[in-house]
Amino acid sequence: QVQLVESGGGLVQPGGSLRLSCAASGFTFSANVMSWVRQAPGKGLEWVSTILRDGTNTYYTDSVKGRFTSSRDNAKNTLYLQMNRLKSEDTAVYYCARGVGGPRVVPQPLGQGTQVTVSS
Repeated sequence: QVQLVESGGGLVQPGGSLRLSCAASGFTFSANVMSWVRQAPGKGLEWVSTILRDGTNTYYTDSVKGRFTSSRDNAKNTLYLQMNRLKSEDTAVYYCARGVGGPRVVPQPLGQGTQVTVSS
């Protein structure tokens, strides 16, 4: 049974940082391209980043480039998203998902997500 469990969200002030984690099980994590997606209040799912199988290449939506960094530890079956210089518009539920994402391609999440709230 495929499971993706996100954690690490919380309330942070603008300019702060958070590190999200996604624990994967039930499939061969190292063989899968992985993505982060998010859903802001009242909006649809938005692709955030994609990381290739070996972690050597990462891709980001323009609004988070230079602030967010995706990484993975295939030995631990875990995906990460380091978020720095957070802005109020980053407030959303964040999900990890299997597969490639892009501006017009949003892989569907399986887990419950983790809430990130950026507010003073």
